Amino acid sequence: MKIGYARVSTAGQDLTAQREQLVALGVDAERIHVDHGLTGTNRARPGLETALAAIRSGDVLVVTKLDRLARSVPDARAIADQLVERGAALSLGGSVYDPHDPVGRLLFNVLGMVAEFEADLIRMRTREGMAIARTRGRLKGRAPSLSPSRRRHLLTLVDAGEHTHTELAELFQVSRATVYREIQRRDVASTVTSGT
Repeated sequence: MKIGYARVSTAGQDLTAQREQLVALGVDAERIHVDHGLTGTNRARPGLETALAAIRSGDVLVVTKLDRLARSVPDARAIADQLVERGAALSLGGSVYDPHDPVGRLLFNVLGMVAEFEADLIRMRTREGMAIARTRGRLKGRAPSLSPSRRRHLLTLVDAGEHTHTELAELFQVSRATVYREIQRRDVASTVTSGT
């Protein structure tokens, strides 16, 4: 029996092309397991875990490309070894991986290295883009939970000492962590301005 697996990294991406390719490779549509919005570097993927749990001896796990299955050589090898231990096979875009064939092992490792390299490039480009956006003032992080006037009011009430942090969080409709963070931010600012 053929079990299919498809994955996309972001919620905005579409799985239709991968599903169609898997069906063309002989996988029944109801036997296709998917992960939506999870990267290949994340090993905790529910769709992959379900697909691997469904595999029995003699079955074939079918993926369109190796980078849909894993984004690192060790992870790809671990999944392939797990399949071999169960007596199952791995099909990459229609080509069945044979762990006993030296050329097959070489190609598998090369594909794994390419997938890992692509993941590294994506991370590097993301970091570069964020650095550029930060220097241009376009990447500022999350917006503060409290406006400046509400922050001043909160800190006035903290200084008055008439309310617990939990009560202040409820009053301002923020988390207690936000209350603590605002107090800490003020304390750090006052330490810096006093020069100590």
